[in-house]
Amino acid sequence: MNSICLHNGTVLTGFKAMEHCAVLVEDDQIADVFSQKRFEQKHFGPETLIIDVNEAVIAPGFIDTHIHGFGGFGTEDSSAESILGMSRLLVQHGVTAFNPTLYPAEPALMVRAVKEAASAIGREEGAEIMGLHLEGPFISPERLGALKAEAVQSVNLEFMEKLWEVSKGRIVNMTVAPELKGMRELALFCLKKGIILQAGHTDAKYENMVEGMQAGILHSTHLFNAMSRMEHRNPNAVGAILIHPEMSCEIIADGFHIHPDFYKLLQRDKPLDKIVLITDALKPTEQGNGPLFANGDEVVFHDGVFRRKADNIIAGSALTMIKGVQNLENYGFSLEDAVRTASSNPAQVMRYFNKGAIIPGKDADLVVFSRNFRVMAVIARGIVKRNLFE
Repeated sequence: MNSICLHNGTVLTGFKAMEHCAVLVEDDQIADVFSQKRFEQKHFGPETLIIDVNEAVIAPGFIDTHIHGFGGFGTEDSSAESILGMSRLLVQHGVTAFNPTLYPAEPALMVRAVKEAASAIGREEGAEIMGLHLEGPFISPERLGALKAEAVQSVNLEFMEKLWEVSKGRIVNMTVAPELKGMRELALFCLKKGIILQAGHTDAKYENMVEGMQAGILHSTHLFNAMSRMEHRNPNAVGAILIHPEMSCEIIADGFHIHPDFYKLLQRDKPLDKIVLITDALKPTEQGNGPLFANGDEVVFHDGVFRRKADNIIAGSALTMIKGVQNLENYGFSLEDAVRTASSNPAQVMRYFNKGAIIPGKDADLVVFSRNFRVMAVIARGIVKRNLFE
């Protein structure tokens, strides 16, 4: 039996902070959570790896449900090896599970990208690949952001069925524009397949959003960004997300995609369990030296984000999950609540019922970080992937 005991830390279980505590892992599951006093009374055999975390924070592993790339590996490579490269690097930054997020593309290329990404599932050495996030192609040409106009298409149920087939049923979530013709039929198809639909890259009016909610579109993609803005005569997409507590929302907490003071509004108006931290990180995130490319375009890093070199349009984020948690604490979240947005909340929204909490029987996905937010140790499905306490 593989056995690991982390002790002398503050455990953020997912619903309560417990100081001076320990976590016992057996094989790939959480076996027990107990006080430091009880730890000192226990006797462990030589097969148990004991790690003194020196008063660091022990939290559920981070789950990034919207990420395009990392460290020079990207979903646009249409390569299983690139997805596996993301897995190896992300786990070193506290991410124990992720949804590789695919850009919309010309149909044949998108089919290939979905097939390749799905083929990486089960072969990962680092963070677990939970399934695929498709950011399009059924989105609004009026709210592209950095996505390519030629890759966007009208709702096409036959093409959706093809993508589902080549993914071997591994599409977990999908960004769509609720206002598109034929969206209800697509939503019902996705509902039957268990795909989480999220409103994004949308020019929806308020009534379109409400209709979408009634068809099961209850999550949203990078709130405030690439969606119709709130107006006093029509709340539009942003307003609908803020008005309806049933709607959950992604946030990119890099201080640029959303003004830091907006988090005061979110804390007041959105239930905490409906706020999901994502990175939306691009292929060159943490890559180092350039040239840097994302989705086939050369990008430059400026003021904390990547911009397309050709037109200066924001291409995406360079955020990491641990940095996002740190930023949220700086914006007024408690540390416990910040961690929940990165672990418990995405697990709940994506229905990863065995993840996101430090409770006996849950998957042994853990991140240990210092009070200055340095990732010190990571355990993914019961295997130590990083340990700086040695």
